[in-house]
Amino acid sequence: MKKLMTMTRQFRDDENGAAMVEYTILLGIITIAVIASIVVVGTWVGARWTSLSTTLTANP
Repeated sequence: MKKLMTMTRQFRDDENGAAMVEYTILLGIITIAVIASIVVVGTWVGARWTSLSTTLTANP
């Protein structure tokens, strides 16, 4: 347990730890943006596909 606490303190005091936290937050923001984009594009494609299917079914 003491070794874990020592490692935690070293990580906290090290500037690389702060940089890693910043990069992790940035990665999270990018991941959320990518997922949101995929959802928006998927919804748009689904609507277009439904519209095309309805048009083709109505006009044989």
